[in-house]
Amino acid sequence: MSAPRKQPTAAVVGTGFIGPVHVEALRRAGVQIAGILGSSPEKSAAAADRLGLPRGYVSFDEILNDPDIDSVHITTPNKFHFEQAKAALAAGKHVMCEKPLAMDSNESAELVKLAAKAGERNLAAGVNYNIRYYPICREAADRARNGTLGDVYHVTGSYVQDWLFHDTDFNWRVVAEDGGELRAVADIGTHWLDLIHSITGLEIEAICADLKTVFPVRQSPKGSVETFTSGEEKKVETEPVNIATEDYGCIMLRFAGGAKGVVHVSQVNAGRKNCLRFEIAGSKQALAWNSETPNELWIGHRDRPNENLLRDPSLLGQLGQAASGYPGGHNEGFPDSFKQLYKDFYGYIAAGDFSAEPTFPTFADGHREILLCEAILKSHQEERWVEV
Repeated sequence: MSAPRKQPTAAVVGTGFIGPVHVEALRRAGVQIAGILGSSPEKSAAAADRLGLPRGYVSFDEILNDPDIDSVHITTPNKFHFEQAKAALAAGKHVMCEKPLAMDSNESAELVKLAAKAGERNLAAGVNYNIRYYPICREAADRARNGTLGDVYHVTGSYVQDWLFHDTDFNWRVVAEDGGELRAVADIGTHWLDLIHSITGLEIEAICADLKTVFPVRQSPKGSVETFTSGEEKKVETEPVNIATEDYGCIMLRFAGGAKGVVHVSQVNAGRKNCLRFEIAGSKQALAWNSETPNELWIGHRDRPNENLLRDPSLLGQLGQAASGYPGGHNEGFPDSFKQLYKDFYGYIAAGDFSAEPTFPTFADGHREILLCEAILKSHQEERWVEV
């Protein structure tokens, strides 16, 4: 009789907004968490205490050298992703990395190659595109795959927020050296682009983009600043910082096979806290979804009344059922999408067949998004269509 397979143990790197989200979702997915690492030993210890974790790590090397750690969740600023993901794979750890996967396509291409070699050592490497895992988004993917949607004519949508609405709103993401040359597109636009690819399976062939920096100068607090803090405002001393990254972008898309699309993104859209929308026009029906009402799928028809499908596992297809954790009438949202992603990721690891095609978003998906970002930036700079 074979010994039971060891349950994986994870470490989370990063204590900002998204790191604790990973911690909560890992717990709900049944994954043991050994500890967390912040930007200093003090921040590590404080986060471990706040989150009820056994350990606050002193350094990234301490995680890499810990034989009890099976997987590393990277939730640090973008500029650290490449080196940390590379080092974690070299150390024999599974990797779940926040997006964007790297700062440019040279780095992400190298990570794709390293992930392929790591797969031969039974290691999994994923990117945290959690929005795929809303049950209604999985239902839309089911309808695209089983022919219910029909051929895709066009896709429209947006992803808009208002957390950078004032020139005094500041975060490391707005600085190109820390987050990359693109910001709104890379930060939230890639979520939309990945979601549409995961639903339709269509590859983008060419892009035409127009971007806008609303605040070329922002006021940075002198000292640290947190992301997505509470509404409480405090008077702090600031200093001006030149900003080159975009607050808004509009992007036209050409898909393989002839479908067209358009998406706009904004982080200065007052009143929209975190709103992703898409509408897919197919030859048999249309599908529309809004992340602010995530448990509803609008289904459009030409020759009969439209429908509004509420999330209920008994009414969904196979993919939607698999991403649902609760019965109908019990709403699921943002934190549940992380849980479902990690159930998929660690389920793949537990199955032990690393030659199988992954069902979770991979480093190759992360690389695709960076190639799209580079094409978007080039299109904006040269004011023309750019092939991907």
